[in-house]
Amino acid sequence: MDYMQKRSRRKFIYNLGMAGLGIPFLSAAANCDNESSKQQTMQSKKAKLGIALVGLGGYAGGQLAPALQQTEHCYLAGIVTGTPSKIPVWKEKYNIPDKNIYNYDNYDSIKDNPDIDIIYVVLPNNMHAEYTIRAAGAGKHVICEKPMAITVEDCDRMIAACNKANVHLSIGYRLHFEPYNLEMVRCGTKKIYGEIKKLGGGFGFVARPSQWRLTQKYAGGGPLMDLGIYVIQGMCYTTGMLPIAVTAQEGTKTDFERFKEVEQSLTWQFEFPNGLIAEGKTSYNDSHNFLHAEAEQGVFELTSAYNYTGQRGSTPAGVMNFPHINQQAKQMDGIAMAIRNNKKSIVPGEMGKRDVNYLQAVYEAMRTGKKIEIK
Repeated sequence: MDYMQKRSRRKFIYNLGMAGLGIPFLSAAANCDNESSKQQTMQSKKAKLGIALVGLGGYAGGQLAPALQQTEHCYLAGIVTGTPSKIPVWKEKYNIPDKNIYNYDNYDSIKDNPDIDIIYVVLPNNMHAEYTIRAAGAGKHVICEKPMAITVEDCDRMIAACNKANVHLSIGYRLHFEPYNLEMVRCGTKKIYGEIKKLGGGFGFVARPSQWRLTQKYAGGGPLMDLGIYVIQGMCYTTGMLPIAVTAQEGTKTDFERFKEVEQSLTWQFEFPNGLIAEGKTSYNDSHNFLHAEAEQGVFELTSAYNYTGQRGSTPAGVMNFPHINQQAKQMDGIAMAIRNNKKSIVPGEMGKRDVNYLQAVYEAMRTGKKIEIK
């Protein structure tokens, strides 16, 4: 064997040996990559704030939980339910560990769970105060579905509890994150088309029988509490003003069985500080969904204003054309980022209390037939 052949053979054996030695090194490197990937995934998930949904009704199951699969800054970490039969379904569908599943009796022990940063209260209206206050007692931030409570006094207790615990309190006002409604805010508050001379809004649909929203004890009222609050919100954020007085009229009741405890429909008129009169209506037996502003230089409006999707609107400049977003995902991400950055929520408890005060003023005006000054 000549020199070149020997050299070639030695090189081949050397390379083969190095390749063999390299196998465990490559394997170790792969394992390191896998571990790094796992850690990055865990850190990424940890960077998201964990939300526990309290109350697994139609809104939680049909809107909030699916939205939490699209959020960037928070995720579905846990559930609280009084219906044991719902647990296996939610557990399997959303991969929720047993340690993050609670009922109403052991709810307070959620304080010991570091996975859960925010509690979203999605219960009947009369339970909002109790479960918000208990969440604050557990040291958790709170999102409370609207209306914040049935009474202003309950709102005060909720705000005080959250302030004492140094936790954030937000109300589930999703339309503050929705581009079509934000365009109404821009047009109205920036006076893009001049002063608003006439303002109206309405939200109503046909409510099915035998639901808690038709029971005074649970809902605190009828469509005003559930749907009219959106119209009240729209009037306030479109004008950038707060009403100073209200008159109201109950609509004709045609279904005495379904509406034996709450109003079937009602209308109201808000007076604003500049003299503007805004007319609102709401119903559980009729369909309407609009927010309409007539300004000095033309009309800007939403002809589908308050739905979860499918908003439509126009201005004197033409048809509004914005992307349709997942409103609940945008809302929860916005609130999560405010918490992470320790900034005031754009939908704080104080706003929720303000609106409950308006709701009660509308009901008082409806009952008495008098003009009610709003404090």
